[in-house]
Amino acid sequence: MRIVVLPGDGIGPEITAATLDVLRVASERFQLDIKLEQHPIGHESLRQFGTTVKPGLLDSVRAADGLIPGPTATFYFKDENSGEINPSKYFRKNLDLFANLRPARTYPGLRNRFGVFDLVVVRENTEGFYSDRNMEQGNSELLVTPDVAISIRRITRLCCERIVQVACKLAMKRRKHLTIVHKANVLRIGDGMFLDICREAARGYPDLVVDDIIVDAMMAHLVREPDRFDVIVTTNMFGDILSDLTAELSGSLGLGGALNVGAGNAMAQAAHGSAPDIAGRDVANPTSLILSAALLLAWHGERAGQTRFEAAARAIEGAVASAMQTGEVTRDLGGKLGTVAAGRAVMDVLQSGN
Repeated sequence: MRIVVLPGDGIGPEITAATLDVLRVASERFQLDIKLEQHPIGHESLRQFGTTVKPGLLDSVRAADGLIPGPTATFYFKDENSGEINPSKYFRKNLDLFANLRPARTYPGLRNRFGVFDLVVVRENTEGFYSDRNMEQGNSELLVTPDVAISIRRITRLCCERIVQVACKLAMKRRKHLTIVHKANVLRIGDGMFLDICREAARGYPDLVVDDIIVDAMMAHLVREPDRFDVIVTTNMFGDILSDLTAELSGSLGLGGALNVGAGNAMAQAAHGSAPDIAGRDVANPTSLILSAALLLAWHGERAGQTRFEAAARAIEGAVASAMQTGEVTRDLGGKLGTVAAGRAVMDVLQSGN
């Protein structure tokens, strides 16, 4: 398996290094023959090549079996014509990574105020309220006058149909419960279409229990009873917000793994940003990117019919859980470890075969 790795900005290089160490151990233990190909993105690429995403990088990613980008300082990338490209947006759009899978679960040994739960948010990833992915050309945010701004949301049947199929198939592998989250009571046309398409698709899975909840009510339900839910499917912005919430409910946003999936490509990505304020201090939590890399291995294994990759993914997730249970975690989770030591704690469990 060949993986393109892009360390990124801020804490990106630190959490990426910890993740790659875990992948090397997994590769050796499960005979995965993982080959890692690194390139700069973000500010380092801008310094070297005059652009945050250098020419030819997309071709390298397309030829690989997976992509792992570290977080980048996307807030500061304003002008694509000057080479300031948002790398996350660039790869999601050019690889058509239409599904964002965001698992969230609690861990024994880790303080948790909201009860035990294990769920997945399946977020549509290519349209919705996000102005950077709605138009072939131009931008879907308009400044009509200095005091009037308009944002346009795009919802299409194709994107609704393919995201709900991903969610239904995933739910059938889990506890066979699908929750559709929407705002069709107000956004009657766009979310109304999304809801209708989801309901129609779910009827093709007779064993699936299906309900739907308005997004603002869903926030309250998740805080009150997160264990009630299994697979949640929703549109782009709602999914972005819900998945950050569910990660935090599990203990920390730093526990939120994420996989962006298309028809033939996948990108493992930490759920959080580049956190420049703590960069270089060996305090960042690498768990989100480690779990995202495990999701990438599982995706590749299922796609290629190679069960050892899925076994490696389960082993990494188990090693993370073991480290949580023994308290070998970073400060944001109540522990004392730095980034390097936290990665090493997962590696030690993985190497032990437990």
